[in-house]
Amino acid sequence: MPLGLLALAIGAFGIGLTEFVIMGLLSDLAADFGVSEAAAGWFISGYALAVAVGAIGLTAAATRLPRKPVLMGLLGLFIAGNAISALAPTYEAMMAGRIVAALCHGAFFGIGAVVAADLVAPAKRAGAIAIMFTGLTAANVLGVPFGTFLGQQFGWRSTFWVISAIGVLALIGIAVLVPSTRPDGAAAPSLRRELGAFRSGQVWLSLGVTVLGFGGMFGAFTYIAYTLTEVSGFAATDVPWLLVLFGAGLVVGNWIGGRLADRSIDGTLLGFIATLVVVLALLGWLATSPVAVIVLLVLMGGFGFGTVPALQSRVMRYAEQAPTLASGANIAAFNVGNALGAFAGGLAISAGLGYTSPIWVGALITAAALVVMVVAWATARAGAPSTERADAAPRATTSTGSLATSAH
Repeated sequence: MPLGLLALAIGAFGIGLTEFVIMGLLSDLAADFGVSEAAAGWFISGYALAVAVGAIGLTAAATRLPRKPVLMGLLGLFIAGNAISALAPTYEAMMAGRIVAALCHGAFFGIGAVVAADLVAPAKRAGAIAIMFTGLTAANVLGVPFGTFLGQQFGWRSTFWVISAIGVLALIGIAVLVPSTRPDGAAAPSLRRELGAFRSGQVWLSLGVTVLGFGGMFGAFTYIAYTLTEVSGFAATDVPWLLVLFGAGLVVGNWIGGRLADRSIDGTLLGFIATLVVVLALLGWLATSPVAVIVLLVLMGGFGFGTVPALQSRVMRYAEQAPTLASGANIAAFNVGNALGAFAGGLAISAGLGYTSPIWVGALITAAALVVMVVAWATARAGAPSTERADAAPRATTSTGSLATSAH
């Protein structure tokens, strides 16, 4: 394994911690800044919105620049944002720190995916992206307990100082371990060429699968704590370790999904999304059974996040010679999906349909993702020779000279 992938994974871990760790600190932040927990919740919502903006805006702005310095600059922004959060004297300053840190999130994963793909042979590129995203999945598992522990022992500001230190470590790692040259024959970056990638119908279909596929999983997951306590009969104190099991499913699913996507991108997506529909339906049906819920929670994480390497590989494959902006757009699509799923699940609860209703809504949204994926697969096979199909092993394009994939 190229050591540059480890540096990218450390960066992904730090950025993932910034996203997830706040959930275990909300009550402390609300108390310190004298705001309601609903107002403190904007530290999560504001971050997500800034991720979507940065994923496209910063990626587009950096298109003409060499990727390694851009990644280092993004990590500098990340470090600054977390330092602002650690020092924040007011609610508004804390929000500013969250937004500054979030702006680098989407661009780092979008550009980092292209860089990761260039570090390995063509037949291993989806797996390389999965290695990078292992940092994000590990952050999902560790983020809330890590932040809660540090906050309880040393105060919530210590959490952000530690995350800043992780950012410094990742910055040094990328500076030392990631090569700065483009592959032979690679074209110079061009924003016009990057924008031209969106003329591909397959790029838009891939983005649609990302929005709906992740929207379905997070529609169910956003309100899972209510399902676990109000329907499945778990105590509130059981929820954290159940979420750790879900996170373990993310890690395993990401690894398996990356390996399978190197064999067949579309085959992996069709299989994983179809299975996720079944898992969500079973979870909604068997929500009163604690044993079944534990098993299905792990499977939901595994098959949900297992699509990430293939989703990123697919959108970048069809981005032709300019995958960087499309990669960033796909990161934005993940966040749009998260917001869509949470919104739809919330509507179902507000309508009085009960705490299993977000799971059923999630299953329906995921089923829609499967339909879009079938259309994308069928039109790809009908309209392109076998060497150009996404069910073949990913190949590189763009100024990287190779295909890449980017997760969460």
